[in-house]
Amino acid sequence: MGVSGEKAKKAAAKSVLTERQQKWFASVEASLERDTGKPIAEWVKIAKKCPETAPRKRTQWFRDKYGLGVNRIAHIISAAFPDGPGWDEPEALLDQLWKEKEGRAIYEAVAKLVRKEFPDAVIGPRKTFVSFSRKIQFAGIIPARGGKAEIGLPLPLSTSKRLTPMKSRPWAAKHTAILELSSPKEVDAEVKRLLKLAYGKG
Repeated sequence: MGVSGEKAKKAAAKSVLTERQQKWFASVEASLERDTGKPIAEWVKIAKKCPETAPRKRTQWFRDKYGLGVNRIAHIISAAFPDGPGWDEPEALLDQLWKEKEGRAIYEAVAKLVRKEFPDAVIGPRKTFVSFSRKIQFAGIIPARGGKAEIGLPLPLSTSKRLTPMKSRPWAAKHTAILELSSPKEVDAEVKRLLKLAYGKG
């Protein structure tokens, strides 16, 4: 990748990661280089020479050969063998995630509301959801069956009659409620109120 391409990736990363998240990624790579004497680029080269192809066997190979911890190994492997678009390719992630045009329209309506009402919020597309973050994530949205969408919020159910109990979601460890949306028209004043309350927690 050329200099201009690398700059573009870094700019994309800043647009979809909070300052806290950027610092975390930078600290992981800095500590890896400090403790091992090898920058991430060198570890990526090593990973690509690994004789194993299965994720678990690759991880075990790194542990046995280099004594690295699981988090560092995962970071190296994800950098060396990206599975589809990365977090620094937000548009590609959105296209991959929102395959139904009805659900995509709902997401766009929510994203538009977030950009307008919370201009400092970071909208971060991921492989399985889209996060809305301040210093930390205050809401997340995922596609639902039938062209619908679900917003996860860190709010008690008593906050609104439209909230339902949070079910197991990989992105919702701190969320307690789900707000289901069936169309862009439902992104109304109540959704704005709930997001504002959640934003105050982020």
